[in-house]
Amino acid sequence: MAGGTSSAMPRNPRAVAPCSLSLRWEREAVLALAVAVGAPRSALPGVMSVLPRDLTPDTWAVRDVSHAVLKIWGHPDLDPRLLPGLSQAVSGRLDPWEPPPSLIQTQRLSILRFHLEHKRAQPSLQPPFPFRISSHVPRPSKESSCRKSPKDSAGRDRQSQHTTILLCKSRSSQAALMPKEHKMFMEEAYNAAICFKMLRDIDSSDPLHLKYIIKKIKDMAQVSPYLVMETIHDYFADNPEISNRHKFRLFQVLKNVIGASDVMEDIWKRRFMQLALENMTKSTELEDMYQNAASDVLVALCRHSWPEVAQHLETEFLTGVFPHRSVLYVMGTLSSHEELLNREDRARWENLLAQVAAKSVPFLNTDMWSRELLSALTTPSRTQQEELPEKTFLFTFYGMVLQAEEESTTVRAHLQSLLETSHQWSKQREGIALTVGLAASRHLNDVWAILDQFGRSGPIKWSLHSFSLKGPTSEDLRWKWASSTILLAYGQVAASAKAHILPWVDNILSRMIFYFRYSSWDETLKQSFLTANLMLMGAISRNEGAHSYEFSQISELLECLMVLMEKEPRDALCTQSRPQALHIISSLCKLRPPMDTNRKSRLLSTCLRSVFALPLLDALEKHTCLFLEPPNIQTLYRQTTEALDRMLQSFITQSPTAEELYFLLSHLYVWLASEKAHERQRAVHTCVTLLKFLNHKRCLDPKEGLKRIGQLVGMLGILCQDPDRAIQRSSLEGVGHLYQLLIRQKAGETFQVESLTSKEFSQPGAEGAPLWSSEQKATSPDPQELASPTDSIFHLESSQALKEIMRHLLMAEVTDLIWTAISGLGSSSPFRVQAAAELLLAVIHQHGAKLETVANMGRGIHLRLCSVRIPQAKDNALSAITLLARNHTPELVAAFLDFSMPLDSCAFRLWRALGAEQPVSRLVLAMLLAWLQERPLPTRASNSNPSPKEKNYLRSLAAMNTLLELQFAREFKKAVREAYPQLLLALLTQVHYTLELNLVTEPQRGQQAQEAAMPSPQSTSLEALKSLLSTTGHWHDFAHLELQGAWEHFTSISTYAQGVGLLARAMVQNHCRQIKAVLSWLLRRMQSHEERERKAAVLVLTEFLYSPVLLEVLPKQSALTLLAQGLRDESPDIRVWSLQGLGNILFHPEKERLLRGQLPPFLNGFFQNSEPVVVDIMGTVSDVLHRLGTRGAGAQSLSVAINARSFFDDERDRIRAAAMALFGDLVATMEGKELSGLRTQVYQSMVPLLLHLKDKCPKVAMQAKFAFYRCALLLGWRPRHTLFCTLAWEQGLSARHFLWTCLMRASFEEFSIHLAQALSYLHSHHQHMKTWAALFIGYTICYHPQAVSRMVSEVDTNLLFCTFEDLKKDPEPGVREFATRQLSFLREVSEGRQQ
Repeated sequence: MAGGTSSAMPRNPRAVAPCSLSLRWEREAVLALAVAVGAPRSALPGVMSVLPRDLTPDTWAVRDVSHAVLKIWGHPDLDPRLLPGLSQAVSGRLDPWEPPPSLIQTQRLSILRFHLEHKRAQPSLQPPFPFRISSHVPRPSKESSCRKSPKDSAGRDRQSQHTTILLCKSRSSQAALMPKEHKMFMEEAYNAAICFKMLRDIDSSDPLHLKYIIKKIKDMAQVSPYLVMETIHDYFADNPEISNRHKFRLFQVLKNVIGASDVMEDIWKRRFMQLALENMTKSTELEDMYQNAASDVLVALCRHSWPEVAQHLETEFLTGVFPHRSVLYVMGTLSSHEELLNREDRARWENLLAQVAAKSVPFLNTDMWSRELLSALTTPSRTQQEELPEKTFLFTFYGMVLQAEEESTTVRAHLQSLLETSHQWSKQREGIALTVGLAASRHLNDVWAILDQFGRSGPIKWSLHSFSLKGPTSEDLRWKWASSTILLAYGQVAASAKAHILPWVDNILSRMIFYFRYSSWDETLKQSFLTANLMLMGAISRNEGAHSYEFSQISELLECLMVLMEKEPRDALCTQSRPQALHIISSLCKLRPPMDTNRKSRLLSTCLRSVFALPLLDALEKHTCLFLEPPNIQTLYRQTTEALDRMLQSFITQSPTAEELYFLLSHLYVWLASEKAHERQRAVHTCVTLLKFLNHKRCLDPKEGLKRIGQLVGMLGILCQDPDRAIQRSSLEGVGHLYQLLIRQKAGETFQVESLTSKEFSQPGAEGAPLWSSEQKATSPDPQELASPTDSIFHLESSQALKEIMRHLLMAEVTDLIWTAISGLGSSSPFRVQAAAELLLAVIHQHGAKLETVANMGRGIHLRLCSVRIPQAKDNALSAITLLARNHTPELVAAFLDFSMPLDSCAFRLWRALGAEQPVSRLVLAMLLAWLQERPLPTRASNSNPSPKEKNYLRSLAAMNTLLELQFAREFKKAVREAYPQLLLALLTQVHYTLELNLVTEPQRGQQAQEAAMPSPQSTSLEALKSLLSTTGHWHDFAHLELQGAWEHFTSISTYAQGVGLLARAMVQNHCRQIKAVLSWLLRRMQSHEERERKAAVLVLTEFLYSPVLLEVLPKQSALTLLAQGLRDESPDIRVWSLQGLGNILFHPEKERLLRGQLPPFLNGFFQNSEPVVVDIMGTVSDVLHRLGTRGAGAQSLSVAINARSFFDDERDRIRAAAMALFGDLVATMEGKELSGLRTQVYQSMVPLLLHLKDKCPKVAMQAKFAFYRCALLLGWRPRHTLFCTLAWEQGLSARHFLWTCLMRASFEEFSIHLAQALSYLHSHHQHMKTWAALFIGYTICYHPQAVSRMVSEVDTNLLFCTFEDLKKDPEPGVREFATRQLSFLREVSEGRQQ
C-alpha cells in the first residue's frame, strides 16, 4: 500500500515557503480552487473568511483538490452547472511544475470524479467525506479522534459552523451506495492524507502543538501502524531536502510510533534500522540532539529486532576502534532503562555486555583506544550536571573491562590514570567511583592499594586543608572534591565486594571517617559520605553473617553522623541528608557491638531535634521558592519522618524490652511538651507510630511489665486537650494503642487483630523497607476490622478513655501519671496548665486514697502553683489537694511545713485547700499542734543536710507560723474556735520556747538580713497568740492585754509568768466562756513531761482559782492536790507558783477579812513623800484587790476610789500611772455589784482619764487608756469593740471626737461636771493636756453652745482664745483647721453672750 505524497514544496520557486503549514496550505488551496472553477460571488465570502487579508491566490496544487472540493461541496449557492468545471479541475494538471501524481493521488482523484458525476445527476448527493468544523488551531480537548464513533461525529457535523476541516469516517446513507472496496479505500486514503499533513506540520509547530501531533500520530499508529510507518518512510524518501530540524522531529515521531507498535514487519525493521544508522553518526547544527534522536529510533527497534541491534552494537565495539558516541548513547540508554527490554532480552543484554567487556580487554593495552576512552570519560558536557547515558555506560563498561582484566598491573595503571582526572563535577566523581567499584569485585586488593596510594598523594593531602587565600583556581577545583570521590569509591568497593565485605568493613569505615573529619566541609562531602555509607550498609545487610560479626568502627561512625545531623540547617530541608543519615543509623543499630546508653541518648536527642525543630512546612517551602529546581518539601519531609520512625522501630526491634521502650519515649517527652504546636504534632505522630508498631508487631514480652507507662499516659492525656485538632486526634489514638498494649502486657495475651500482610509489615532485614510506615493505618482502627473488645477505647472521648486506661495502671504507674500532671502545671502554655490540672484532679479523684509518696506530690504542686495564672487550673490543683487530704493529711501537713516559713500566698492557698473540708481542717490543726509540740533546741548550723532533730525544729517553727496565718482563713474558722483551749495552751508554751531559743542560739553571719527578711520566731509566736484571741471572739481578753501593754511581758523570759498571769486574769475578769474547756486541757498539761507546758499550766491555773466556774470543773480538793504535786516539781518556778496558788483565798476564806483590814493603813500610806513608797503601796493595794477576787473591797471601795482619783493629776509620773492602774483594778472588781457612791467617782474620773490619754508620760497614757476602758465597760458604753480599737490604735481628731461623743452620750447628766473639769485643765502646765482640754471644750461648744456660754467665765473664754490661737500653729493640719473654726465659733458665742 502506498502512502503519502511526493512533495510538499510549492511549485513556483518564487512562491513564499509555507509558514503556518496546516492553515495556510488549506486556505490557498480552497481559494485557488474556488477561483479556478468559477464559484459564484455569493460563495466567495465564505471561502475568503478563512484567508488572511494580505493573502492572494497565486498557486495551488492538484493534490489538494480533494480537500478543497469538500470545502465548497455543500455550499447552498453552488450552481450544479459548475460541477463539470470541478470535474475538469480534479482530473487535469493545470501546473507544469506539479510532479506526477502518486497512486494514492490518482485513486483519490478518480473517486472525486466519480462523485462529481453523481452530483451532477443528483444535486442532493452528500460529499463522500463528511466534515466537522473546529477552530484553526486544533486542541486535544476540542479535537475528536479519527477513531470516534461515526454516528456521533455525523451528529456533531450537522451543528458545525467553523472554518477548519477535520475529516471523519461516516456512516451516511450515501456511503452505502459506494462499493465496499471504495469505502475502505477512501478511509485509508483519508488517514494517509491526515498523517502526511501532520508530518508536514511538525516542522513549524510550537512545542505544545508538537506534543499534540505526536500523540495523534501515536493514536493513529495503534489503529493503522503500517499505514503510518509507510507514510513516514515515504515522507523521508520523497523529501530528502527537508531541514535537519524537521528530521529531528520526525525521528521523535518515529520513535514513539515504533514504541507504540506491538509488532513490526521485517521490511520496516530493516528500513528504519538503516535510517537510524545512517543518521546516528551524522554531524549537524543540532549536534548531539540530532544523533540522540536517531539513536532513540534504534533503541525503540530493540523491542522488535533485538538480535540485529545487539549484533550491530557488538560489531561496533569490537572493531578495535573506539566506538562513536551515538553507539555509546544507545548502549547507555538500553542499560539505564529497564522498561526497554523484557526479562529475557535484559538477561541476554547483560550477558552480551559481559562478553563485549571480556573481548575488549586487549584494547586496554592499545594507546589510541585507551586515550579515546579516557577522553570520552573526561570530556565535559554542556552543563556538567546532566546525566548522559553514554558517559554513565562508559564508566560502567570501563569497570567491567578492568574487572575482566587478569593483569593487576594493567588494572592499577588504568585506575591510577582515571583517579588523576578532574574531580570537579558530581557525575564525574560518581562515574569514577563506579568504575573503581566494579574493578574491585575481582581485584579488591589492587583497588584498595590504589585508593590508599591516591589518598596519600600530594593533591589529596592538599585538598584536606582549606583553600589558599588567593581564591580557588581551576586546578584547585580539579582536586577540591577528590576526597568525595574516594568516599564514593569506598562505597562502591563495599557494594561490589559482596560476600567478602565483612573483613573489610572496619578498614573501609576508618577511611570514610578519616576523610569525613579532615576534609573541607560542604554539601558535596556530606552527600558523598552518606551515599558511601548507604552502599556499605546495603552490602552488610546482604551478608548473612553480618549480625554475628563485631565491628570496631561503629561508634566512630555514629559520632560522625551526629556531627552531620547537628550541622544540618535548622530552618531548611532541601536535601536527602536527614533521611539518609537516619537510614544509616537504623542499619547500624542492627550490628554488633550494640550502642552504649550514653551514645544512644545523645544520638536520639540529636536526631529528634534535627527533625522536630524544623519550621512549619510552609516556611520550609518559602525557603526553597527561589531555587531553580525546588524540592518537593512535602515528600521530602514525609521521607524524613518515616526514616525517623524506622530508626526508633529498629531500636525497639533490636532490644524489645520495656526498658528500651521507656528509654525511647523519655527522649520524646521533651518534644511532647514543646511550646510550639508543630513540634508537638510531630512528636505525638512519632510516638503514636511507635505504639502502633509495637501493638501490631507484638515484639515486647507479655510477661514483662511496661516501665513508667504512667508518664506516657499523662503526656498523651494532656495533649488530648491541645488546641491543635490534629494533635488531639493523634493523642487520643495514641491513648487507644497504649491501652491495647497495656492490656496485652497485663494479661499476657494478644489481641485478635486482623492479620496484616507482609507488605504492610516488612521485615527489618530488607534494605530500605520500613518496619512500619506512618501512612499505614494512619487513622483510628475501624471497629469492623478489629475483633478485640478493647477496640471500643478508640470511640470514647478523651476523658473517658483516660479513666478507662487508669483503671488498669499499677500504683507506681499512677504515681508517674500524677507527677507528669504536676510537671505540666509549670508549663508556660495555658492549655497545658489547664489540661494538667484537670488530669491531676481526675487521677487523684480515682486513685487518691491508695497513693504513696503524697508528701513529695504536695511539694511538687507547691513549686508550680505560683506560676499558674489560670484561675480554673489553680482551683483544680487546689481541689486535688483537698481530695488528697482526705486520706493523707499527716503526710501533707509535714510536707507543707517545709515551705511554710515564711508562708507565701501559694503556700497559704494550699493550706486553705488542705482544710477545705471541715473534718480535715480539724485534723490539720491537730497535726499542726502535734508538730508545734516538737520543740527541740536547734543544733549548730552546718552545710550538710539538716539532721532529723534540726528538721523537727524547723517544722515546729513552721507550724507556729502556719497557725498564725490559718487563724484568718475562712476554712479554719470553725476548727480554730473548737480547738481554742489546745491552741491557747500550746501557743503560751510556744512563746516560752521561742524565748528559750533567744538564749541558746548564737548570732550567725547574715542574721540581721534574715531577720529583716522574715519575722523572728519570738514575734511570730506572740502574733499567733494575739490573733488567736482576736479571731476567735475573745477580743475582750485581747483588749485587756493590749491596753495595759501586757504583751511586752511575753518578750522576756523573766516577765513571761507575769504576761501569762495577766492573760489568765483577763479571761477571769471577762468571764470567758472557754475557761471550763481550758481547764480540762490544762489538767492534762500539768502532767506533761515538758517543763514549758507545766509552767504555762500552773500559771493559768493559779489565776483561774479566782474564777467562779473553776469548781464546776475541778473540785477544791482536786485543785489542792494538783498544786500540792506542783510543790514536788523539779522546776523551782513551778514550785513557787504552786505555793502561791495554795495561798489563794479560795482555800483560805478567812483571808478576806484579813486583807480588807489592811486596806486603811495602805490608803494612809498614799500620802507619803517618797515616790517609790507610794507607788509600791498603790501596787500592794492593787494586789490585795486582785487576791480578794470577786469578793472585792466591799465598803472600802469608795475610799480606794477617792484616794486613787486624787493622784490622777499628781506631778509625779509613776504615781499618776499607779493611781490610774489602781482605779482600774478597783473598777474591775465592782463589775456586777451595786456601785452606789462609786458611780459618781467613776463619772468624775472619765474626763481626767480622757485628757490624760495625751499625757506626756507613755506609761501614764497607757494606764489612762486601760482605766478609761474599764470604766466604760462598767458604765455599759456601746460599741465596746470600737471603743477598744479607738483607744488602742486610733490617733487624731477623729478618735478624740469619737471618745467625746461616747462620753457625752453615756453621761450627759454629768455635763456640767465634765465641762468644769475640762475648763480646769486649761490652766494645766502640760501643753498636751491643755490642748486636749481645748479640743474637748471645742467639741462641746459646737454641740452645746448655749450651755457652754452660760458656764464659761470671761477668764476661761480668754484662755480658750489664747489656746486656739496657739493651736493654729500646730504641726498637724487637722488641728490647725479645727482651731481656726473654733475661734470663729467662739467669737460668735462670746458676742451672743454679751448681747
